[in-house]
Amino acid sequence: MHLLAPAVAFVDLETTGTSATGDRVTEVAIVRVVEGELVEEWSTLVDPERSIPPDIQVLTGITNDMVRGAPTFADIRREVHERLEGHLFVAHNARFDYGFLKNEFARLEMAFTADVLCTVRLSRRLYPDAVGHGLDALIARHDLADPLDAVDPAARTGRHSALGDARALWRFVNVIARERPPEEIAAAVKRLLKIPSLPPQLPPDALEGVPDCPGVYRFFGVNDLPLYIGKSVNLRDRVRSHFTSDYRNSNDHRLSAEIRRLDWIETAGELGALLLESRLVKEVAPLHNAMLRRRRTNCVIRLPSLREAPEIARIDDIDWDARGPGAEPLYGPFASPRAARDCLESIAAEEGLCWRLLGWEKRGGPCFARQVRKCRGACVGEESPEVHNLRLATALQARRVPDWPYAGPVAIVERDAARGVEEAHVVDRWRHLGTARDEGELEALAAARRLPEFDPDILKVLRRWLEEHPGRARAIHASD
Repeated sequence: MHLLAPAVAFVDLETTGTSATGDRVTEVAIVRVVEGELVEEWSTLVDPERSIPPDIQVLTGITNDMVRGAPTFADIRREVHERLEGHLFVAHNARFDYGFLKNEFARLEMAFTADVLCTVRLSRRLYPDAVGHGLDALIARHDLADPLDAVDPAARTGRHSALGDARALWRFVNVIARERPPEEIAAAVKRLLKIPSLPPQLPPDALEGVPDCPGVYRFFGVNDLPLYIGKSVNLRDRVRSHFTSDYRNSNDHRLSAEIRRLDWIETAGELGALLLESRLVKEVAPLHNAMLRRRRTNCVIRLPSLREAPEIARIDDIDWDARGPGAEPLYGPFASPRAARDCLESIAAEEGLCWRLLGWEKRGGPCFARQVRKCRGACVGEESPEVHNLRLATALQARRVPDWPYAGPVAIVERDAARGVEEAHVVDRWRHLGTARDEGELEALAAARRLPEFDPDILKVLRRWLEEHPGRARAIHASD
C-alpha cells in the first residue's frame, strides 16, 4: 500500500547558491519508494563547472576538490530523468529543488515535468500547531536522525548531505503514516497537489498532455462557444487549479458546469502569454472574461497647456500614430470617464486645487472648494493658472503615459531552450504588431505600415515588462 502516491521520489540537492537560473547543482540524491516500499537510494556529487563560494562550502561540506572529477549534470541527466519519471517529486522547500532540476535540464534542452509535493507545506497542514517546519525542526520533533548517518562523514549521509536529507524526508512520511489517519494524509496531499476533480461532461483524459510551460488556455461550452481564456507561466498547474474543489471561486464553479472542451497554445515565455491572452480575449469576448475585454469607455486625461483646464478624452479619439517626442502629456489610461474624474477629485482634495480651473465650475467668485477652505485660491487670484496646473501635472506624473522610448519598432525575444521554442514579439509605439517565430515573419512584421489600435492593456503589459527586463528589446528594420 502506498502513502503519498504509487511511486514517490524523495529528492534533495546541494547547490552553489540559491538562484535556480544562475547557480548550479553540486550533489543529487534520490530515494525511490514504490507502493510504500523502499526500492532504491541513489546519490552522486556533481561538477558544477564553476567554483563553489566559500560560505556554501562551509554550509554543505562540499568543496571544490570534492567535485573536481565528478560527473557534470550533462553526464548524469538521463540517470536522473529516468529515476524521476512517473514519480511524485517530494522535497523540502520543493520549488527550490524542482526549479534547479528544471533549469539544469533546460540547459541541456530536455523537458522535465512532475507533480511536486513540498514537505514543508505538508508538515504545516498536518501539524498546524507545531513551532517550525524547517528540516532541522522536523528532524528534532519527529526524531528523524539516523545514528548511522554520522558514522562515516565521508559517505555524505548526514545533515546537509543530499542523501541524508532525502532519507530524512522518507522517515518523516513514515512518521506521519503512524501518527495520522490515512484519509487525513490523503486529503492533505490532494489539497497540496491540487488534484483536479473533473466535471462529468469532460472525458477522464481531458487534462492529459497539458504542458508544464507558459501559454494560454481556452475553455469552450456548448456549440463550441468560448467561455474563458486564461494565461499562465505553468499551463498544467493553472488549468488543473480550475477543477480543484478546495480552491474554487464562484467563477470556477460556473465554468465547471458549463465547460465541454478545452485547449491550449504554448508560448516561449510569460510575455508571449500575456500578449496572446489580451488579443484573444478582445477578439472573441468569452463569457467569463471581464477584465481584458475591449472597452470603448477607456480614456485618458489631457493637459493641453498650463493655462487650460484638464480634459478627459476617449482613447479612440487620440491620434496615437502622430504622437512623438514633445507631444502634449497624457495621463492614464482609465477604464472610464468616471474613473478619470475620481482620480482628479482625489488629487484636488490632496493638493488644494481649484474647481473652477479644473473646469468643474463656471460661475465667478470663490469656487466651492475655496469656500470650504480646500482650494489655495487660484479662483480669487492668489495663485496663477500656470502654478496651479503645474501642481496638477506634478501630481499626475506617476500616471503619465510614457513616450515610446525607441526610434521605431523593436523585437523582444523569448526562448525556451528545453522545448526549442523562440519567439520575437514585435512592438511599436506601445502596440503589439505580432509575434514571429522565424526571420521571415519578423521582417514582415517590421515592415507593417498599419499599426493595430492602441490597447491600454498592452501598454500596461509592455511598460511593466520593459521596466523589469531592461535591455531585452532590440531595434529592428524591415531589412533585418
